[in-house]
Amino acid sequence: MKENKQNKITFRTVKKYVLILVGCLIAAVGLELFLIPNNIIDGGVVGISIIAHYLTGIPLGVFTFILNLPFLALGYKQIGKTFVITSLYSNAVFSIFTLIFHPIPGFTSDTLLATIFGGIILGAGIGLILRYGGSLDGTEIVAIIICKGASLSIGQVVMFFNIFIFSGAALVLGWDRALYSMLTYFVAHKAMDVIIDGFDEAKAVMIVTDRGDEVADAIRDRLGRSVTFLEGQGGYSKEKKTILYSVVTRLEISKIRSIIDDKDRNAFVTINDVSDVMGGTERKRAIH
Repeated sequence: MKENKQNKITFRTVKKYVLILVGCLIAAVGLELFLIPNNIIDGGVVGISIIAHYLTGIPLGVFTFILNLPFLALGYKQIGKTFVITSLYSNAVFSIFTLIFHPIPGFTSDTLLATIFGGIILGAGIGLILRYGGSLDGTEIVAIIICKGASLSIGQVVMFFNIFIFSGAALVLGWDRALYSMLTYFVAHKAMDVIIDGFDEAKAVMIVTDRGDEVADAIRDRLGRSVTFLEGQGGYSKEKKTILYSVVTRLEISKIRSIIDDKDRNAFVTINDVSDVMGGTERKRAIH
């Protein structure tokens, strides 16, 4: 039993580091074969490293690794040892891949194509790294520390850093390249969201109803989805209420609305995005 458990832990660890390696490979392709040949940068430490590379000629990978070290030292106490080790590994592998790909000519000289496809590829690679616990951007660590003592979100602090980075890009590379870089940053973040949150676009549906059994049976019969029953009480009326909870795809939301219209038009329904779904023994069954 212990041996099986140890094997599972070993497999998860190997899988984690292999997929981070793949993410670093993808991110390096996006940078070295699309963005850098067209003088386009990204935000965060990678963006600073690209500007420094243009000014000094020192390889990008050297800057990304060295510049992230102080941030990772800060993150050791704030975020934990495991995160720092994984991020060190991410940065080392990423730096090596950028050195390998740097001599290869860019795939396209069309700035718009490089911006869009470079952003997608870079974002996909970074998203994979983040999904498995690594990081290439030390500015997010600083943002986490700052947000603990200020009424700001991590996204606001990171954006504040990036305003200065893109302003620096405008001075070094010109305003047109800075604007293309901002577009790349937006595209990359959208690609990151897809990789981190998944492709299924799951939705959590919570239904407060007096006809719990009927609504739950309809969801199981018409969607093939499992339903969890929760007990609730009205805050004003103090009446007992049945609360149904289920996770569906966005394509099934219209069917949920149809079921509510059919079974209980007075039901109170909330629908929220779900970033990831884990566990559970009951899977979607076939609908007959």
